[in-house]
Amino acid sequence: MMFGLGLWVAFSGSPQLAQAEIQPSRFSVGGYFRIMTRPDFQGGDSRLGFWNLYGRLLNEGPWGALEMKLDMVRPTPGTNQVWASVHAKIEGGSFNNADQRKGKLSEYGITQLYVKMGNVLLDRVTWQLGTLDSYFGELGLYDMRPAQILFETLGLSARFQTKSVDLLLGFGDSGYFVRGEDYSTVLTVGGSIRWRANKHFELGVGGQFLYEPGVQGNRFAPHYTPMPDGVTYEDYVRKEVVTRYLDNNPNQEDLFPKPVVTDALSYKAIGYIGFGNFGFLRWNNLFFNFQRRHPESSYTESVDGKDYRIYVKELTDDRYEFNLGNEMHLTLVDGVLDAVWGVLVGFHFNDDNSIAAGDDNRLFYSTVLRLQAYVTPTVHILAESSLAQERSLKGNLWRAHYDSIFQSSQGQANTRGLEYGDLDTRNTWQLKTGLVLNPSGMGIFSRPSIRLLFGLQYSNMHNAFGNSFAETLAEFSEFKEEKDRHWHPMLALEAEAWF
Repeated sequence: MMFGLGLWVAFSGSPQLAQAEIQPSRFSVGGYFRIMTRPDFQGGDSRLGFWNLYGRLLNEGPWGALEMKLDMVRPTPGTNQVWASVHAKIEGGSFNNADQRKGKLSEYGITQLYVKMGNVLLDRVTWQLGTLDSYFGELGLYDMRPAQILFETLGLSARFQTKSVDLLLGFGDSGYFVRGEDYSTVLTVGGSIRWRANKHFELGVGGQFLYEPGVQGNRFAPHYTPMPDGVTYEDYVRKEVVTRYLDNNPNQEDLFPKPVVTDALSYKAIGYIGFGNFGFLRWNNLFFNFQRRHPESSYTESVDGKDYRIYVKELTDDRYEFNLGNEMHLTLVDGVLDAVWGVLVGFHFNDDNSIAAGDDNRLFYSTVLRLQAYVTPTVHILAESSLAQERSLKGNLWRAHYDSIFQSSQGQANTRGLEYGDLDTRNTWQLKTGLVLNPSGMGIFSRPSIRLLFGLQYSNMHNAFGNSFAETLAEFSEFKEEKDRHWHPMLALEAEAWF
């Protein structure tokens, strides 16, 4: 008994042995959430406007993300020893009592799962097997990542890193992301390189290429349905290809053209310029991308009780996008006033579509300025304003007035322009201001935050926010609207945190 007591005293009195027993956990977890209540007295869906083009603030719904990491082989700092870790990310956009879906677990998914290994085969190279999402940075005001590649891809990547160079190469399959239940192999290869000249300047470029091979006999592989004589792109937009064919070829439904197998490809190029640490300029991020969107697969038309599948690779393979975003972080008065200024520009065009108004042919501009004044280190005043213009390049796409439904054919696309409403340009202005409590101190993006905000939007479009108002003539007759709504005010109580 005395011998045992002596051992206990010896071990407990040895600081070296006590430290050796305390090992940091191999498991770590971090995450993000935002939750809010925004009573909407104008019949809206608790969002100030339609989307993040006007800034993410008050235009996003609830969101939660949990990122987990398990060290399988611990890294040894300052050495080139082998290490390995497993990573998983669960995220989704619903919490109980915060939205229509009431926090159902079906709204969440494991969006990232991968293994990382370092110094295997090659020193200073990190291998990643699993999901391969990679991006240069974020536009925080818009909650967007314009310079992003391999988000769709499951595969293998290698990242070589030095103090000034970050080189990434990856390849894999994006078929399940692109096609879902109609899976078809989409081979993907991509890469990027970032050069850090010094603490003032960075430069990055990258891109990816997606190739979907045709497979004879595979109904989910890329195909196109030859358009018969007399059938036009307008018939495809209206989903009346079979109807038009049967009008031109009565009693020949069995001779409707069979699909032809083909290949499909798409690509994306990205770029990044970062500079800062000059006086009041903390940092400036400039991102851009140019992409050819991957063609769609098929859809079904039902005519006279019979289903016809129309393959549309040839009708959807010339859709392009150019997007450019810039965000500048400024210290206007040290310890008193900070600012973030963002600009976003997009040009989207579809060479296959020359007649129908839609998001595939549009031009948009946006600017957002957020100011945050520090009354105390933890009590702040926020003010943000945004101005945006969206132009439909192929005709009218929005309604200017409550009775604009009568300006187009039965409230649907008309034969001359396939238009909707009476407005081809949407102008939107927003203002958000209020009180912010930041327990962790000063900083526009310091978290956690509790915010009490007032938001106000003006748009030349009628009901320019998610709502439950009439969309058809039948609904218009039942639920009368007799005034335009161009202003949209809102109060919000929000909490947001990274942990």
